[in-house]
Amino acid sequence: MHDLSKGFASRASRRGVLKGGAALGLGALSLGKVGADRTLAQDSGTLEVFSWWTSPGEAPALQALFDAYSAKYPDVEIINAAVAGGAGVNAQAVLQTRLQGNQPPDSWQTHIGRELIDQYVVPGYCEPITDLYTGEGWADVMPEGLVEQATWESEQYSIPVGVHRGNGFWYNKQVMADNGIEVGDTMSVDEFFAAADTLKAAEIPALALAMKDTFPGAQTFENTLLGVVGPDTYIALFRGEAPWDDQGVRDAADAYAKMLDYVNEDFSALSWDQAFALIIEGKAGFNSMGDWAYGEVVAKNAQDNIGWVSHPGTNGSFVLVVDSFTLPVGAPNSENATNWLTILGSKEAQEAFNPLKGSIPARTDVNRDIFSPYHQWSMDSFANDALAPSCAHGQASSPAFKQAFYDASTAFVTDKDVDTYIAMLSDAAAMDAETTE
Repeated sequence: MHDLSKGFASRASRRGVLKGGAALGLGALSLGKVGADRTLAQDSGTLEVFSWWTSPGEAPALQALFDAYSAKYPDVEIINAAVAGGAGVNAQAVLQTRLQGNQPPDSWQTHIGRELIDQYVVPGYCEPITDLYTGEGWADVMPEGLVEQATWESEQYSIPVGVHRGNGFWYNKQVMADNGIEVGDTMSVDEFFAAADTLKAAEIPALALAMKDTFPGAQTFENTLLGVVGPDTYIALFRGEAPWDDQGVRDAADAYAKMLDYVNEDFSALSWDQAFALIIEGKAGFNSMGDWAYGEVVAKNAQDNIGWVSHPGTNGSFVLVVDSFTLPVGAPNSENATNWLTILGSKEAQEAFNPLKGSIPARTDVNRDIFSPYHQWSMDSFANDALAPSCAHGQASSPAFKQAFYDASTAFVTDKDVDTYIAMLSDAAAMDAETTE
């Protein structure tokens, strides 16, 4: 189990990542008093919520949060300002333009970690919400490491609403059965290639890929990288403590290039949820995707035919992708926005949201029995496995390196040039180190 012990408590520690292991588990914690009846004065007007949750599996989960808010504040009109595009690729560009023009929404979605801190807190776009953490007792019911990733210089700046596992490897059970492929509790890289050869002989794409959103290429590589080099080296790479021209990185790139020989031909035209639909529809074998994909399974009532394992080689690791919401500086309806954050941090809202979204709650005092077998599997992994923050989703690296990671991965999906890929990642890491120093 790897200790991701560095948080964001001070400017000098910005490069740190999340604490890991059982310390972040979903076991019993001493619960503080949660201010469930806390209500601010303003209870009418509007509330503009900015996110990128628009897919068939994401929208119902977002609506569950809206419903929880409206149940307590029925006179507030909620404006859903969601912008389509996986991993917030499009939404973040729109948001940045609005923030630079001093036109913030009342709250926006972001990932905790370096995305929150580097893109929004340090530039001065977010108000601290430390008083909410204190008043609502959130620090008593959320893992310390999650709180640290929402913290900058002793102040909290966002409320985590769901913890996603980024290294899921999803498959269609019927496709596997029809082709004589047995998938166990875990899958190695070699076992995937054996299954892929069988599916290729049946003219079925073994790996459903989407590059319209751009993030799946980077995410599939980071999962493959984790599977090849293990969590210690993976974390060291994104901390700048290991070189990107390491042989392990090259081995991972070689494995990824081989995986790309088994993808669907139309990958460049598909969004992530369209690629995942190929799995649900039995038109492809596997898909490497975070467990927001489980929201698509629920939305299409496909629970009986979709199975999951960790991305090949990554059993024993949990790739963190944690969604949260902020209180902007200059929020047009700041009291409504504060009430929104208070609702998001509640046990009731997190129990309503996460079963639909595929994530597990940030709170540890939820009723485990209401969650699906997948969620319970993810809860166990979160409690016991090595925690590795995602670069593709902004938690492990600076925004600049994340973009370089995207660019290099997008090129690699097309040309499979390992030498160029390694060189691009090495150059980006060197530039990032110079900027951070």
